[in-house]
Amino acid sequence: MKYFVYVDDEEFVVEIDETGNIALDGEPVDVDLARIPGQPVYSLLLEHRSYEFAAEEVRDGYAILLQGEQYIARVEDEYRRRLMGGRARPAPTTSDMNITAPIPGRIVKVEVREGDEVADGQPLVILEAMKMENEIRAPRGGTVQRVHVEPGQSVEQGEVLITLG
Repeated sequence: MKYFVYVDDEEFVVEIDETGNIALDGEPVDVDLARIPGQPVYSLLLEHRSYEFAAEEVRDGYAILLQGEQYIARVEDEYRRRLMGGRARPAPTTSDMNITAPIPGRIVKVEVREGDEVADGQPLVILEAMKMENEIRAPRGGTVQRVHVEPGQSVEQGEVLITLG
């Protein structure tokens, strides 16, 4: 099965064959992925390098927190792509978007105010989780419609931090 993964402005093609072998953009890769029980955290072994990341399903795909950076990954399988007419990328979202906490933690700093214009990738909130400060960034440009949190506040996974218009 072939999947098309979009992160920021990049497209990645992930192929998984019937025996479970994986290729990334046509190149075979050695991958092992396991969820850490009881947490929204995954352990990834990719080409003999270890990573931990948090992942949460959101309306537009998956919010992924990796090494203090948040990414939005959109995934389209080959069947959906064919049904959508071979479109090269999913249509960008223009409606309001809730930016949520990918993991439980404490708000250290809010970098924006309501009404601020933000660019794709701009820092919005600093979230302390698992003894690390994680910068939650805008997955796209827009206007901050509402700030739902303040410094010092504890948040749960999936709790809305910022509404972006």
